Amino acid sequence: MARGSGNRSRLLLIILLVTSLFLVTLDLRGVSLTKSSRSITQSILAPVQNGVSTVFSPVGRFFSSIKNFGNTKAELDQVKAANNLLKAQLAKEVDSKGALTQLKGLLNLAGQGGYKIVPARVIGRGSAASFSQTITVDAGSRDGIRMNQTVISQNGLIGVVKMVTSNSAIILLISDPSFKVGVRIARSQSIGVLLGQGNSQYQLELLDPTGIIEDGDVLLTNGSQDNRPFVPGVPIGQVSSVDHTNSSLTQTAIVKSYANLNDLGVVSVIISAPNVAPKTPISPTPQPTITVLVTPTPSPSLSASPTPTPHKSKA
Repeated sequence: MARGSGNRSRLLLIILLVTSLFLVTLDLRGVSLTKSSRSITQSILAPVQNGVSTVFSPVGRFFSSIKNFGNTKAELDQVKAANNLLKAQLAKEVDSKGALTQLKGLLNLAGQGGYKIVPARVIGRGSAASFSQTITVDAGSRDGIRMNQTVISQNGLIGVVKMVTSNSAIILLISDPSFKVGVRIARSQSIGVLLGQGNSQYQLELLDPTGIIEDGDVLLTNGSQDNRPFVPGVPIGQVSSVDHTNSSLTQTAIVKSYANLNDLGVVSVIISAPNVAPKTPISPTPQPTITVLVTPTPSPSLSASPTPTPHKSKA
């Protein structure tokens, strides 16, 4: 049954082709063909033409797509490369803005205390030689950094230099359990020792048995001989709670540091400072709550200079 249907289709196709050739021959010999005969012929051949077009059009489009595939892929790769470049530039932009903010805070703090500083970026955390709480910075002896120098962030004391190479330095953080620094209370001028506890809280031990610690007391570094390892007057933090028990000879308290040790991008090593603390206690600039809208803009310059806080003259 299928074979008979196929034979009839082939016969019809042959008849159509012969008829077409016949009509073309008549037309070439000058025999006039009526418009109606032409319409009939076109109507008969139209389905065949449509069928052939339907069969072979996808094939043509396929080969055309193959031809243009290389160009399309190259354009797509260019778009991806440009997109990745914009992402990298945007990341650098955000990083530069964050570093500039911290640097401005550092210069402001250094200006208030009259410190000469060497800014440096934090490039590592933790020491390979021990389990100490440390950071590594990208400045060293060629930049004027030496062992046992005070290190600050924009908010105050963060540690002391413990190891130096020509182009890097390892900083022992104030949170390390082995860290100790002499402090004084700004309100009463009482002297004490601040001890690292291995976390974000610090313990204050007052050396004066008659001294009194109050909640909210501000602590500053007391300073060391020849300013090594600590220069005087660097803000450290505030007393968050006082131990009022009588189990110890002197009062103790828990201190909350001004500096967030988990948010250190740019720090500074103090390479020289006055031998006495400032006449008025210095304090870090409060950090406002900022809503960041990220938009690609030209990278800001990191150049800035310390601006000492002006002292009000008494009449």
